[in-house]
This record gives sequence, C-alpha cells and structure tokens, in this order.
Amino acid sequence: MSATRICILRHGETNWNAEKRLQGQIDIPLNAVGHAQAAAAAAGLRGHGFDVIYSSDMARTRQTAAPIAAALGLPVFEAAGLRERHYGLMQGHTTAETRQRHPEIYDRYAARDPDADLGGGESLRAFAARVEGTLATLVAAHPGKRLLMVSHGGVLDIVYRLATGRDLATPRDFLIPNAALNWVELMAGTWRLVAWGDRAHLAAAMDEVAG
Repeated sequence: MSATRICILRHGETNWNAEKRLQGQIDIPLNAVGHAQAAAAAAGLRGHGFDVIYSSDMARTRQTAAPIAAALGLPVFEAAGLRERHYGLMQGHTTAETRQRHPEIYDRYAARDPDADLGGGESLRAFAARVEGTLATLVAAHPGKRLLMVSHGGVLDIVYRLATGRDLATPRDFLIPNAALNWVELMAGTWRLVAWGDRAHLAAAMDEVAG
C-alpha cells in the first residue's frame, strides 16, 4: 500500500492578517502581498506531480489556489470542510479587543479549552473533528495519490497536531506562515509529518493568528 501525500498551504496574506484581526469564516480577500505570495507559491510548486487540488470555498483560499492551479494545469475543487474555524464573537476582532470586550471568552480561547464555542462559534473539539473527517474523506477519494490543499491557519494547526500526536490543548510552538508549504502523509491509517513551513519560495510571510 502506498502513502497518500498531501501538501497543504495556508492562504496568502489579507489586510486582516496584517492587522492581526481574526477572520474565521468572514470572507476577506487577499491583499497585494497575498496575491504576490500566491504567485510565488505557484512558481514554487511548478514541477510537482499533483493529482488533484482542493481549496476551502472562501475567497482568500480560492484566490491563492487560482494561480497555483494555472501553473499546474489542474482544476480546483472546493471543499467547505477545509474552511477556517468559526470563532464566534471573536470574529472581526483582534485578541486584544476580545480580551477587553469578552474577557471570559478570551480566557477560554487563550487556554485552548477544547469545548469553548467562543460565543456561538465552533468549539476546538468540533473543529478538529470536522477537519479530520474532511481529510479522511478526501484521502479516501484519492488513495495513494498526491493532493494539494489550500486552507487556513486554524486548519493547519489541526493538521500538524494530527500528524504529530500533539494534544489540542497544548500551546502552539510551531509556525503557520501564509503560503508556506506543509507536507503530511497518511499510510495504513497513520499520519506522518514530512516537512513543515517551507518558505523558500517566499520573500516574507506572517505567522498565523487565526484565519
């Protein structure tokens, strides 16, 4: 049995990323830097033999996937399961703003409480289950193939933990830059981290806040 290999990218930069404002499922487009990052990712991925491209259905991921798909000569299939986490009352605000307006929500967010829905959003536990289920479905549709996915910082956080066995509540100590290349494999039901945060194709990329 051959492994299914996935390269998964976070979308390019948006103005809200630059402001460190949580986007969640608010549909914010790329800014000029983000479009340049998407073009750089397309150049960096040219020559890789992918079988299929999937993208979250949000504007910032679709805009990142478009030049990559053109460079690789493949269509992009949208997968709503690759969307960012819904951050409830935190969406549209910086963490400092949430700390001031909703301190109890901020505290549970900062503690990575897996069951906190952040005021009507998606709990970390439910979000992780959604991401893992989506990955399992897409891999099952393309066993032993090479998949490219364009998604979001929160999704990448879950993917890293899935591939390394890191607990959901453990503080994040790894980077999730915009438009970096991250590689994982699934073989015989076991995930493995291959490479993470490859930014050789990028002049600059911001770490994930959320989005």
